[in-house]
Amino acid sequence: MTYLMTHKYLSYAKQLRQTHTLAEQRLWYYLRNRHFLGIKFRRQVPIGHYIADFICFEYRLIIEVDGGQHAEQLEYDEVRTQWFETNGYSVLRFWNHDVIKNIEGVLQKIQCYLEENHVLTRKQ
Repeated sequence: MTYLMTHKYLSYAKQLRQTHTLAEQRLWYYLRNRHFLGIKFRRQVPIGHYIADFICFEYRLIIEVDGGQHAEQLEYDEVRTQWFETNGYSVLRFWNHDVIKNIEGVLQKIQCYLEENHVLTRKQ
């Protein structure tokens, strides 16, 4: 059963990597290949029964990019975020619109989070 669940999520994550949204594509441009502050991010990664949009395992940070459908599934997203946090991850959420229209602001918020949590000072 575990193998089937894992295989199912890996397969779905692969599909998501191939069909990412414009907002995910835009953010990935900045996060990939350690372009952002030298930090390694991965995208569409299965974690438990969920798939994280972007994750940095080193600092246990998950970044979620939410489209309009998330306004109708706030309870689900809250449960999902709580599960991530219970398992030691921090979660930052951004709306698609913010990523597309204000990528600099989104990157600044991510950097501020990392600075506030002393991630950047530990790295140096």
